[in-house]
Amino acid sequence: MPTLGTQNISTSYPQLLKTFGTGGLDGTLQVVTDGDNTSSALSVSTSGVASTGTFEMVGTSLLTGEVTFGTSFTASTGTATIGAAVIGATTFTTGFTSSTGTNTLGTASIAEATISTATIGTVSGATVFTTGFTSSTGTNTLGTSVIGETTFTTGFTSSTGTNTLGTIASTTFTNTGVGTTGTLQVGASGPKLTAVSYGTAAFTLSTVAAHNGAGTTNGTVALTGTVLGDMVIGSLDSLGSATGSTGLIIGFHTIGSDVVRFSVTNPTSTAGTVPAGTLQMTALRFTA
Repeated sequence: MPTLGTQNISTSYPQLLKTFGTGGLDGTLQVVTDGDNTSSALSVSTSGVASTGTFEMVGTSLLTGEVTFGTSFTASTGTATIGAAVIGATTFTTGFTSSTGTNTLGTASIAEATISTATIGTVSGATVFTTGFTSSTGTNTLGTSVIGETTFTTGFTSSTGTNTLGTIASTTFTNTGVGTTGTLQVGASGPKLTAVSYGTAAFTLSTVAAHNGAGTTNGTVALTGTVLGDMVIGSLDSLGSATGSTGLIIGFHTIGSDVVRFSVTNPTSTAGTVPAGTLQMTALRFTA
């Protein structure tokens, strides 16, 4: 210690550093003091080091073990590059940026985040989109989505699951697959279509009565899903065909659950015959 070699002990011992205890280092953190017993911000032990003040590292620091950020992680200037980060429950009040690598977050509560490109493996729990959900490329698979008032400028696609939408405002609405609608209202104050039933039935001499001398025949057929009060429209594909059928279908109406009665006038020009064909029926149910 050449800097102390020319000094008296009485004047130089305040420059020496020592631990607070008298038995040397052990497994318990001890505050490092000077010879006058003035405490520093540094504590040491045989198993660790702690600082109660600012801990500054000027050169390159290698943190190879587990690192815990008690409150936040801040890069004051420049770019903070994190290779792979595994973070438990953390709140980012402004944002979290990773320029390279992969960041895995356990539970994140984010007030506001702007994400240019994101790859998400699994999203669980309730997710609320207050303004909109946009995917520029790729495929988004949503199990069940409950979305309030949202405007989709280009489109909304769900490959699986069920999506419940409150209000949809779209300049173009195109469905290339099969769409299931619970209640359909056309226009701001139009009637609401709540149910549609469709079915077919054979129209032959063995299934319906031949028309009588007045040129009329009628009968009942099954139409699953219809109830009293439904509006029923239908057709018979043999009328107007090459068989010479010239009659008119007078009408269809429900007479009970799943049962429709039909009435046909002048089905053919020859009494006692039936123009064989297929009845096609659609029942519509409306509410105001």
